Amino acid sequence: MSNALKEYLSFCQNRVETALEQRLPGANILPQKLHGAMRYCVLDGGKRMRPMLTYCTGKTLGIAPEALDGPACAVEMIHVYSLIHDDLPAMDDDDLRRGKPTCHVAFDEATAILTGDALQALAFEILAHDPSIAANPESRLKMITTLAKASGSQGMVGGQAIDLESVGTKLNLPELENMHIHKTGALIRASVTLATLAKADIDPIIATKLDHYAKCIGLSFQVKDDILDEESDTATLGKTQGKDKDNDKPTYPALLGLAGAKQKAQELHEMALENLSVFGKEADLLRDLSLYIIQRNH
Repeated sequence: MSNALKEYLSFCQNRVETALEQRLPGANILPQKLHGAMRYCVLDGGKRMRPMLTYCTGKTLGIAPEALDGPACAVEMIHVYSLIHDDLPAMDDDDLRRGKPTCHVAFDEATAILTGDALQALAFEILAHDPSIAANPESRLKMITTLAKASGSQGMVGGQAIDLESVGTKLNLPELENMHIHKTGALIRASVTLATLAKADIDPIIATKLDHYAKCIGLSFQVKDDILDEESDTATLGKTQGKDKDNDKPTYPALLGLAGAKQKAQELHEMALENLSVFGKEADLLRDLSLYIIQRNH
C-alpha cells in the first residue's frame, strides 16, 4: 500500500467512524437493547472499504469530504445490516465477525434481525434528510434509488439468494460472476455512484467510467475474499476461515484454482485501471485502492 493511500484510508476510517457515531441513536435511548446492538455492530470494526470508496471518488472529483459523510454512513450501514443477517443461523450461521461475536451471539437472534432492519431504515433516512448532504432534491432522490436498487432483489439481497441456492452446485464462471456482481459488487458500485451524484455538473462519460471501475473492483474484491478464505486464518480475517469451503459454496478458487483466481484478480485490477485512464493524478488514490484490494491480507 502506498503511503498516500495509507494516510488517506486512515483519514477516511477516522472520519466515517466519527460520522457513524454521530448518526447512530445513543445506547441510552429507548429501546436501549436495540440501539446498543446497532452501535456494537457498526462502530469500531471493519475495513470501511465502501465509505473509503465514496471518499476517494469524491477526492478524485474535487468534492469535500464533509459533503460525503452522509452517503458514506448510509452505504456502511447497509453493509453492516447485510453482515448481521448473513451471519444468522438461517443463513451462514457464523459466530465471529470483525474479530468479535456476531450480533445474534452477543445479543440474541431476534435482536439481530431487528438490528439489521433498523440499520437499513436509518441508511435511507440519512440520504433523505442528512443536512451535510449538499445535493439538490433530485440528486438526493437518485442517491436513494441507487442505494435501494443496490441493496434489494436486483442487487445485494438478490445475490445472497443466488448464493444460498448455489450451495452444493457447480457454477460456471459467468454464473459465479453474476452472483457476485449482485451480492458484493452492487454495493461497491453504489459507494462510487453516491459520490458522483454529489457532483451536480459531472460529465456522464466520467460517471460511466467510474461505474465501470467500481464494477471491476467489486469483482476483484470478491475474488480476493475467496482466495483469503483458502489461504488466510481466522485471527487475521476476523471471521471464520474456510467457512465457504466447508459449506460447499461456489468460489473462484474452486472453479479456477488458486493460481487462476489470482490471475483473475490481476486482470480485473488492470481493467479497473483502464477505466481510470481519463483521469490524471487526481485518481491515483483510486488506482492504489484497486491494487490494495487484490494485495490485502484480510
